[in-house]
This record gives sequence, C-alpha cells and structure tokens, in this order.
Amino acid sequence: MDVVNQGLEKELFEHLKTTVANAPIYQLLGIEAQLLGAGYAELRLVATQGHTNPLGIIHGGITCFIADGAMGNAIRGLGVNGVTVDFSNAFTAAAQVGDTIVAQGKVLKAGKHMIYAEAYIYSGEKLIGHCKGTFLRTTD
Repeated sequence: MDVVNQGLEKELFEHLKTTVANAPIYQLLGIEAQLLGAGYAELRLVATQGHTNPLGIIHGGITCFIADGAMGNAIRGLGVNGVTVDFSNAFTAAAQVGDTIVAQGKVLKAGKHMIYAEAYIYSGEKLIGHCKGTFLRTTD
C-alpha cells in the first residue's frame, strides 16, 4: 500500500514511513501507515480472527492501540517524539472480522513539554471510537 505524504519534507516522510513499516508490534498486528503529515496521521489494519476477544468482536485494545499509534505518528510528523502519559477512550461501536479499521490522529496542541492529541477510529464509515491523549515531549 502506498503511503500518502501530506506535506512533509521528503526525509522526514521516508523516516516515518520506514519506522512504521518496520516496527515489530505494527507488523505483528498488521498495522500500516495510510497517510503521514505534520500533526496528522492515519494508520489502518484489516481486522482478523487474531484481533478478536472472547465475544468474537475486535478487541477494544486493538482499537486503543491503533489510536495511540496514530496520535504518536501525528506528533512525529512535527519532527518531535513523545511518549504517552495519559490516554482516554470512548467506544461507540464494535468492529468485526474483515473490517478495515482506520485511526486518524491529530495534534491539538504542541507545547514545550506536553503535547495533546486526539484520534477518531473508524470501521469503514462507522465511528467506533474517539480517544484523547497527552504525550510527554522527549526529543526534537
């Protein structure tokens, strides 16, 4: 899948694209970058049986994980790194096996030490979750 560059300098875009593609946890879960920009990122995965909970629906942890990744990569698109220090999530619906799940992460405010972001998670056109995160800025 081709990753869309939404206005990043080529070097930063290639770095982000490569690190997302090579991250072992993303490979394990099947997460791919869809779009990378300054303060905005979209990650996607096709839900499989391996992503389900005992009820047979996609585990909420998968939804939270892809949302955290989308917010983190939105931050990295600003040329900085951050680590999650607070995370809240509201589930609005469930995803099913075979659904394509997309998390859209967006930086709301980037301060000197703290960065605030949010993510909306979709299964097709259906909103399945909304997250907010606070990140500690670690490096430029």
